[in-house]
Amino acid sequence: MIFVDPAGDDTGPGTVERPFATLARAVAAATPGAIITLRRGTYRLGETLRLTEAHSGLTFQAHGYGGAVPEEVVISGGRPITEWHEAGERVWQAEAPAARQLYVNGRRAERASLDLRERTLTRTATGYTLDAPVEWPGEVEFVYRGAYPWSEGRVPVARVSGAEITMAQPAFGWAARLYHSIITWEGGGEDWAADRPSSAENSPAFLTEGTFALGGGVVSYRGERPADAVVPVLEVLVHARGVRDVTFRGITFAEASWLRPSAPEGFLHYHGNGFYAGGEMYDVVFAEGQGKVTVPADPEAIPGNVVFERSHGVLLEGCRFTRMGGVALEFRGDGTGNTILACAIEDVAGGGVAIGDGARGHRIERTHVRRIGRDYHGSPAVLISGTEGTVVTRNEVAETPHAGIVLYPGRGAQVLHNLIHDTMQVLADGGGLYVSGAQGSSYASGAQIRGNVIRDTITPYNYGLYTDYGAAWVNVQGNLVHRADNPVVLEVSPPLEHVAFVGNFWDADPGEAPKGVTLSDNTVLTGEMLESDPAVADIVAGAGR
Repeated sequence: MIFVDPAGDDTGPGTVERPFATLARAVAAATPGAIITLRRGTYRLGETLRLTEAHSGLTFQAHGYGGAVPEEVVISGGRPITEWHEAGERVWQAEAPAARQLYVNGRRAERASLDLRERTLTRTATGYTLDAPVEWPGEVEFVYRGAYPWSEGRVPVARVSGAEITMAQPAFGWAARLYHSIITWEGGGEDWAADRPSSAENSPAFLTEGTFALGGGVVSYRGERPADAVVPVLEVLVHARGVRDVTFRGITFAEASWLRPSAPEGFLHYHGNGFYAGGEMYDVVFAEGQGKVTVPADPEAIPGNVVFERSHGVLLEGCRFTRMGGVALEFRGDGTGNTILACAIEDVAGGGVAIGDGARGHRIERTHVRRIGRDYHGSPAVLISGTEGTVVTRNEVAETPHAGIVLYPGRGAQVLHNLIHDTMQVLADGGGLYVSGAQGSSYASGAQIRGNVIRDTITPYNYGLYTDYGAAWVNVQGNLVHRADNPVVLEVSPPLEHVAFVGNFWDADPGEAPKGVTLSDNTVLTGEMLESDPAVADIVAGAGR
């Protein structure tokens, strides 16, 4: 067994009496199958901890994990900010590296923001003309909330000169092309979202109590002088490639960054964790007479701050992922049999968990995922895409600005007995549980969605349980869906195929089943049923951790 302690010494032997000081030293000394025990404290990484096939079989665990009082261990990519000086009434400044988040006393500070919806802006070829001159110092960024109902883009400002705003390129040109729709049903029309930025962020001129702005090597904060302030610097805390049977137990991963949205390319979000980063765009035409939207042909995805690539048999048990700047945890490539068990994922700028193309037999169980998408509001708590046999069971997913659990095309996913609530808090056209595309080639090989409680899907124009965009081979059985704008939807474009809703409880009758959809033994809820119906009580009792 190898021991590590932040107060240790890398020249020592790594014993309990003389532990190493750094994870890198412990990994270098480890032999296959070794247990690396981390003593209490924060391990601040100067570079990514990289694991390869040679590190297969290693276990990283907090000292005392599984006992009555495990030690608190944090692996951090953050840098403390300590040298504050007063720069105005309740305004403090300090030198700081490039970053997009600030955490004060362990809590997220909001970026300083100015609502633009009451201002008159006229779009020009290079940016905007404002209704009056302004002084906005700093590295300002425009936000386009609801560019599509499910999207929120970000474009940096290159220069502010009086009333003339020059936007960064190529992001501004991309936004003008990408965020273009023609909707022909009632209340629609032709729309360019680049005409209507919703807010501006990250200028000291926008500071209000508890907010910050960061740029040019300086962070400004309004409030009490920060006693404990950290900015995330490192973009990837752990990157494991090709490992087998690696285990992490009882460890907190914290304070990681993702700086890409600050670049001249900005963050042209499209759907889920996907964003446009150049290349072809094309139009998606809805059903006849309904219009079209422009979409990226080959979107990129927000990357993970902890990444397991082409890895097998990884176990993350009792771990916490918090204060992350991208997607907290990503499984990438053709790995098999990886498990997230009894973890907590919270306070993340982007997505919570992403399991991507090629993954087989992965499992997320008894994990709490909440306060996701704090900066990138279209990001879901859990995103499953191109996988086979993924199981998502008995988790609690809550407090998301858009969807909770998302299934893109794949095969054989099982979403079972989860509690999904307080989703869709900011954007629209999504659901607590969202499914699109083919999920198999038969009901046996398709998606199984059973025993979930989906409630409090908040904003208008959403669905508690949303089968969308050609969803096929989906069995939706024995779920409880209530307190949503709509419980489910049956008519979408492209249409649903081989989707069965059997034995569910929901707030409203969804109407007649169109071709491709089966409705059987579903029940419209009444208030009394929520309190006293045994079948409803069984679903509620079985959902969540």
